[in-house]
Amino acid sequence: MNLLLDTHVALWAITDSPRLSARARTLIVAPRSSIWISAATVWEITIKHGLGRGDMPVSGQDALHYFRESGYRLLSIEPEHATAVADLPPHHQDPFDRLLVAQALTEPMRLLTHDPIVAKYSDSIIEV
Repeated sequence: MNLLLDTHVALWAITDSPRLSARARTLIVAPRSSIWISAATVWEITIKHGLGRGDMPVSGQDALHYFRESGYRLLSIEPEHATAVADLPPHHQDPFDRLLVAQALTEPMRLLTHDPIVAKYSDSIIEV
């Protein structure tokens, strides 16, 4: 299964945070799972860490290193992903989350998120 991790789930996975749920851990380590990280996630971490946000414990550069070290695959932002955002209902205003949803629906992939608002977009989104 192709799993796209939202930003917080991705950070919790690479930092072995206790905030990562048991269900998320099980899905991430499952042998049949291919774990994907969007370029949008690296971008979000870079911006918010640079602003001193406490929920971004590592820099974008460090996060990218840890994602690669963990064997996660990287998903580029394609024009089709960007335009698919226009088709989404206005459940969520965060542009990074909206792009992750659009990517997951376009590819298709299953998006793992901790955000119940993001999970409203589709039954293919897994709230963990």
